[in-house]
Amino acid sequence: MNIADFLNVNAKKYPYKAAIGFKVREDWKELNWPRFRDMVFKTANALRDAGIAENDCVAIYSDNSAEWITMDLAVLSLGAVTVPIYSTSNREQAAYILNDSKAKLVLAGNQEQYDSCYAILEKSSDLQQIILAKKKDWIKKDRSVYFEDFIKKSSPKFEICPKEEDDVATLIYTSGTTGVPKGVMLTHGNFRECFKAHFDFFKFRDFEREHSLAFLPLTHVFERSWTLLCLSGGVKVTFLENTKLIAHTLTEVKPTMMCAVPRFYQKIYSGVNDMVNEGSASKKKIFAWALDVGTQVAERKRQAKNVPPGLSLKNALANRLVFAKIKKKMGGKLWFMPCGGASISPEVTRFFDAMGIHITVGYGLTETTATLTAFPFTHYRHGTAGISLGDTQLKIGENNEILAKGSGIMKGYYNKPDETAAVFTADGWFKTGDAGEFDEQGNLTITDRIKDLMKTSNGKYVAPQPIENLLSNNSLIEQVMVVAEGKPYVSALIVPNFENLKQHVEQLSIPFSSWKEIVNLQQIKDLYHQKLEEIQSGLAGFEKVKKFELMPAEFEISNGEITPTLKIKRNILLRKYESLIESMYDAKMG
Repeated sequence: MNIADFLNVNAKKYPYKAAIGFKVREDWKELNWPRFRDMVFKTANALRDAGIAENDCVAIYSDNSAEWITMDLAVLSLGAVTVPIYSTSNREQAAYILNDSKAKLVLAGNQEQYDSCYAILEKSSDLQQIILAKKKDWIKKDRSVYFEDFIKKSSPKFEICPKEEDDVATLIYTSGTTGVPKGVMLTHGNFRECFKAHFDFFKFRDFEREHSLAFLPLTHVFERSWTLLCLSGGVKVTFLENTKLIAHTLTEVKPTMMCAVPRFYQKIYSGVNDMVNEGSASKKKIFAWALDVGTQVAERKRQAKNVPPGLSLKNALANRLVFAKIKKKMGGKLWFMPCGGASISPEVTRFFDAMGIHITVGYGLTETTATLTAFPFTHYRHGTAGISLGDTQLKIGENNEILAKGSGIMKGYYNKPDETAAVFTADGWFKTGDAGEFDEQGNLTITDRIKDLMKTSNGKYVAPQPIENLLSNNSLIEQVMVVAEGKPYVSALIVPNFENLKQHVEQLSIPFSSWKEIVNLQQIKDLYHQKLEEIQSGLAGFEKVKKFELMPAEFEISNGEITPTLKIKRNILLRKYESLIESMYDAKMG
């Protein structure tokens, strides 16, 4: 039951159909199923010749690429274990994962990653060889080989290693907002059952005709599970190597499906709202009418009701006048977009529904092979994380913690029996660390990370994520971290959307110096104070951000301030900006 078995099935079933798409210089290329399988099998044979045996660990330290997925499936076919490392990880983080997993070989995606790997290789007794993903002008040393040369002489004939349900397929090191990364052991059975649960849940029609764009890091369980599920179902998957080119790539590739995190949708939502607000009165009126019509249609579809012909006609006009222009910028064909990694505001999901793009909100963790719950196609409830999939069982434990059982739950943390035991109850329920509640229909609402829940000095409990989502839905705010634990009121560190703020700076005729100076100008602080007043009008008094500091630069993955899925690392930021935070509670200011 090796999860790579679909390679043989699909090569026979779809001999002329594209399996993967990728860019070579300026041109998009593709491999059909037989050629893709041959590439994977040649890589598997090359790995075997390089001394990689069943259950050995092979790491991938690279951005998304055709080589990434080829290496992954080759490792799995061989019966070995894939260890992905985020491409944004620094040398210290990469060294920890390579040493902890005892990886024997690593695929490096760029020069910086290669240099880190080589420094680690020189000191390691386990790491033996580095494969360079692309043939470029690398500064390359011994025990290193280009991927192309690595597989050149290998045979495409290969027998996939049979695996049992409980055999480990991958070690995914949690990026973690706190603590040392832990290697989550996910098995072939975890992935197999995850695929089955999704197909049973969504009942896709003609799934093999879909086209998915791998935009999120394949290192993350969300994109990796989705991509493998798509490939197993015969879907063509195109790999985006440079995420900064997402806007251009969408119009070139025109995918029908794509995973994304809430920030992606928030940016589109706030961008459209800004464009409307700056438009003429007639344009505002047309947009409001179109949104109303689209919302009526979406609501009927959500309730599995027929759309009356008259409303359907109005919706076609709304689409032509308004929505088609927005959707064209997203390629024009997207209809199914799984969303995870953090919570998303209901106004954002309603907005996309009105346009005819279904954001399938889901909830899960690395430890649960991603999805525990998701929106079905009908009868979902905005503002929730949907209902459970497959054989997943969920219940609420102490402190409102969500507990889970099912086929997707990890085998445990690699070489960490104490940490593994700590996240399971005595009767085998996995403790997610998230707080939540169910409604009568079984929809799960995530109230917050238990560790993130804050109690003010006045005894009020504040859940930061909904407040942070509300604020970052605004086009002038890129990132935000709410502070309240043990404090008399809520404050926040706010990272402006510098691109949009620049327009306001120009409109205010402020000469540009540096962002450090700009964010400290009273005019700019007044602008944000006004925005916060508008945004927070619906919040309870104790939840409102009373004081804030504008940051001169974005929180970065590279210096550990946010995770690769853009989640705030609160402990790091609280330590790093302790004096700045304390200044917001100065007696004179409070």
